[in-house]
Amino acid sequence: MSNVLSPQETMLQEVLHGMSLKQKSLPSKYFYDQRGSELFDEITKLDEYYPTRTERKILSENLVEMSSYLGDKIQLIEPGSGSSEKTRILLSGLDSICCYIPIDISGDYLNMVAEDLRNEYPTIDIQPLVTDYTRSFRLPEIHSNSRKIVFFPGSTIGNFKRKTVTRFFEVVSEIAGKEGGMLIGVDLKKDVNVLEAAYNDSRGITAEFNKNMLRHLNREIGSDFNPDLFEHHSVWVDDPGQIEMRLIAKEDHKINVAEEIFEISEGEYIHTENSHKYSLEEFEEIVSPWFKVVKVWTDESDYFSVQYLEPR
Repeated sequence: MSNVLSPQETMLQEVLHGMSLKQKSLPSKYFYDQRGSELFDEITKLDEYYPTRTERKILSENLVEMSSYLGDKIQLIEPGSGSSEKTRILLSGLDSICCYIPIDISGDYLNMVAEDLRNEYPTIDIQPLVTDYTRSFRLPEIHSNSRKIVFFPGSTIGNFKRKTVTRFFEVVSEIAGKEGGMLIGVDLKKDVNVLEAAYNDSRGITAEFNKNMLRHLNREIGSDFNPDLFEHHSVWVDDPGQIEMRLIAKEDHKINVAEEIFEISEGEYIHTENSHKYSLEEFEEIVSPWFKVVKVWTDESDYFSVQYLEPR
C-alpha cells in the first residue's frame, strides 16, 4: 500500500501544522490556484511593483551576452513558471532553446499557458510538468544531448525559508547536472519605503492576492477561513532582511480546519510569505555549497539582479 499523500492531504497536513504554531502561518505556495496566478500577473503590472519590469529590462538588454553563457542547445526548465511571461523573452530571443519545461503546482493554469506557448513557438518542444518543485522530481526524458538550464526569475528564491532554500538548490543541482547551469533573478536590498510600497499597493491587488489563498484552502480542504475578517499588511523586518506578508485578524473569531478549531484574536496575524532581499555577497554565500556565481547583471539603480550560476 502506498504511503504517498495526495496533494489535498499534503495541503491539509501543512495547514494544520502552520495553524498550530505559536506564530500562525500558511505556506506561500498555496497562493497559486488559477485565480491566484491571475492576480499575481496583475501585481507584476503595478506601478509600485518594480521587480518584474526591472528584471524584464535586464533580460532584454543583456540577452546576447547571456546566450554566450547558456550554450548552443538548451533544455530550458522553469520551476514555478506561472504565466511564463518573462520566459517569452528567452523563447523569442534565443534560437538555442530546443525544449521548454514549465513546472507549476497549478495544473489547469499551467496546461492553459503551455497550450498558448505551443501556438506561439511551434518549433520548441513544450513539456509542462505539474509538481511541487521544492521537492525532488523527475524530468521527462527528452533531448538527451541538450544542456539543462534552470530558469528561476522573479526572485522567488526570496520567498523561501532557509531550510527550503537548501532543499531547493539541492534539487536544482541534481536537475541541472554537472554540465548544466542556472539563470536566476535575485531582488537586492534597497530603501525600505520602496520595498514596503511594492507589497502594499494602492489598488489593493496584493491584498486580494493574499486573501485569495484562504479561498483556495477552503475549496481544497473544506476549511472555513473568512477572508473578510482579515486585513492584508506587509512590513519590512530588518533582521533577517525580509518583507513579511501578513493577514491580520480584524476581530476575535474561530477557524475550522478538518474539525480542528483554531482561535485567533483581534490584531493577531497569520504569516503568509517572506520575501528576502539579498546583497550580492549574501546570495553568493547562500548558493556556494552547490553553485558558483559566474556572471551578474543589474539595473542602473541596483534594485534587482539576474545571475548566471554553474554547478561546483
